[in-house]
Amino acid sequence: MSEPATEHATGLAGTGPAVPETASFGFTDVPLAEKQGLVDDVFHKVAERYDVMNDVMSGGLHRVWKDAMIARLAPPRTSRKPFRVLDMAGGTGDIAFRIVERSEGNARVTVSDINGSMLGVGRTRAEKRGLLANLEFVEANAEELPFESGSFDAYTIAFGIRNVPRIEKALAEAYRVLRPGGRFLCLEFSAVDVPVLDRIYDAWSFRVIPPMGRLIAGDAEPYQYLVESIRKFPTQERFADMIRRAGFSKVDYTNMTGGIAALHSGWKI
Repeated sequence: MSEPATEHATGLAGTGPAVPETASFGFTDVPLAEKQGLVDDVFHKVAERYDVMNDVMSGGLHRVWKDAMIARLAPPRTSRKPFRVLDMAGGTGDIAFRIVERSEGNARVTVSDINGSMLGVGRTRAEKRGLLANLEFVEANAEELPFESGSFDAYTIAFGIRNVPRIEKALAEAYRVLRPGGRFLCLEFSAVDVPVLDRIYDAWSFRVIPPMGRLIAGDAEPYQYLVESIRKFPTQERFADMIRRAGFSKVDYTNMTGGIAALHSGWKI
């Protein structure tokens, strides 16, 4: 697996002009400045079908993994003040709803996403479920969050960080906005570590998911990008190292379904 996102190229004096920074967009390298727009276009296309997409990509297992993530977070049901969570890249509300319901209404979740279409889906769903009183929806870039330092008790992100152009900056921002004692939890597709399962998963990803995306959403390209982006994301150990370099302590991860997904955890101490 290769390191994510940015590949820095230097142009030292006397060696020619600087080469523009690039980032991976699936298996294609694109100028760093263009990646976010390309990712935005993918999620504008799939916003209405996002949860269906996750069902397709994980065979429905994403629901089990998300439940495990909330169980690990264990938001308190009672406290002197509301338990404040930032759910980043959480536009459709899937994680936020689980947190509010698990906390029996004690949690206050800020759902943040750079994509307005995804946030629109989340607001509609929250209103239908009667959860708007516990939620706010904020359009924001994970690399430059508009929140004060030490604002949140927890930061969650599920299946979103691999789409960030500068993952290191997003991790640094996650650390900044957490209060001392706050927790970082990241659920992401990862590297399969079980023989035979890895070959089955590759066949499912590249031969089944894009055609199913065409049938479900009328467009295979967003699904092709998404399966490629998983292969470009760093391995579990490499990503854990990135979390440590951002300043987090007690960093660990738990593989799920043979490493198809991994739940990463860290604490701001």
